Order: sequence, then structure tokens, then C-alpha cells
Amino acid sequence: MNPLRRKRLSKIALNTTATLVFLFAVFPVYWMIATSFKDNDQIFTTEFVPFPTHFTFEHLTKVLTEGVAGNSIWLYLRNSAIVALGTVLVGSMFALLAATAVARFRFKGRTSFLIALLMAQMIPAEALLIPLFLSVKRLGLYDQLLGLIVVNVGLTLPFGIWMLRTFVAAVPKSLEEAAWIDGASRMTTFWKVLFPLVAPGLVATSIFSFITAWNELIFALILMSDSSGYTMPVALQYFFGQRGTDWGAIMASSTLMTIPVVIFFLLVQRRMVSGLVAGAVKG
Repeated sequence: MNPLRRKRLSKIALNTTATLVFLFAVFPVYWMIATSFKDNDQIFTTEFVPFPTHFTFEHLTKVLTEGVAGNSIWLYLRNSAIVALGTVLVGSMFALLAATAVARFRFKGRTSFLIALLMAQMIPAEALLIPLFLSVKRLGLYDQLLGLIVVNVGLTLPFGIWMLRTFVAAVPKSLEEAAWIDGASRMTTFWKVLFPLVAPGLVATSIFSFITAWNELIFALILMSDSSGYTMPVALQYFFGQRGTDWGAIMASSTLMTIPVVIFFLLVQRRMVSGLVAGAVKG
């Protein structure tokens, strides 16, 4: 076969595969959004309805006006935003400092610490329910959003440290040494030299931490008894009742729940590009 023709066929096959994977990943999101604008007759029909033929805002209006469990849906969105952003800010700070220490310094127990990080990621979150619940109670953080933030930071920190360690280790130490020779302090070197270069890794860990905290259900359900402190995943459980499931309201609430995640990703994606450019200039 002609090499040019073979290359063209290979490119077509790769593009086709990528398109199929993209459609497979996007279809559930599309179905969620489309269902939120369908009336109940279209939702519960046995026929396949790919598009809402009778476009309605009934479910979205119901969620926004009636709320869930006696509270406004905006309260649950606010609680989720506080927990997710708090997890990102606190977790990213500790992860960056720990990753820098592990990548730049040689100390006793360093290898054991890295192994412990891997082992922590292997433990199912469900196995930590009782010890974390007792710890949160003893700290006086039960039924508080701060308790959820602390728990989510603990869950996402091992992954964040492990990922950022690779980014920090990839930065040539000669750049920091050059800054020290020019009279820069360690703190100045950290913020002016190291931080811009590891910013893309920090963005990647922030996205992981945000999505993990935003979608977390089990600990938010266990550590919150007051409905005013519920996050969105917990609030969605109220649409599953003994008399049936309100799929329209679930899809409408899930659509609203997806919007902040998309906005956060777009914001940090822009920062990731600027971090790459800044790092290239300083290097």
C-alpha cells in the first residue's frame, strides 16, 4: 500500500475513534440537559426521544422556586461552592509546600512518606467513615462546612502531593541557585521562580480537588445533620422518594450543578496557559 494512502487511512481511523470517544463521553451530559427541558410525558415514554419536542421550563422553575427540603437550591449551591473552593485553596497550599519539601530536600523517612501517600490513595473512602466521623466530632466541627473542608482536604491531599512532586522535581535547581546568587531570598525564589513553573501542575490538582469536593456525597451526608448545611449531592437525594423519582427535577438540578464546574474549569484553564507562558519567560 502507498505510504501516503496508509498515513491518510491511519489519520481517518484516529479521527473516527476520537470522535466516537467524544460522543460517548458527551452523550450523558447532553441527555441530562435535554431531559431537564422535557415534559413528564416525554420523560416517562417508552419511545426514544432524543430532542425535547415540547420544550418546557417546568422542572427548572420548580427547582428554583420550590427548593429542596425546605431550603432554596441556591443555599445548597453556595454550600457546595464554599466546600469546593475551601478544599482547593487549603489543599493546594499544603500540597505545594509538601511536594516542594519532598522533591527538593533529602530527609529521614522521605521514602516511607511517599509510600504512605500511595497507600492512602488505595484505601476506600468508605473505610474512613467512622474514624473521620469521630475525629470531626472531637474537633467540634460536626455539622459545619469547615468539617467538610477538612475531610475533603485530607482525601485529596495525597494525590495533590504526588502530582505536584513531579512538577517540582522537573524544575532545574540551577534556576533557584541563580536567583540565590542574585540575592533573592528563599521565599522570593519560591514565589518568583518555582511557583510560576509549577503553576500548570497546581491547576491540574486544583481541578481534581474541586471536582472531588463538589461531587462528594458520603461524608457530606454523614457529617451534616442540619439541612441548611447540605451540599448539592445531598440535596439531590430528596428527589428520590417512596412515591417515585422526580427525574425532571433531578436533571434540572444536575444541570444547575454542572454550570459552576464548567465555569471553574474555564477560569483555571486560562490561568494554566498564563502559567505556562510565565514559566517559559522566567526560565
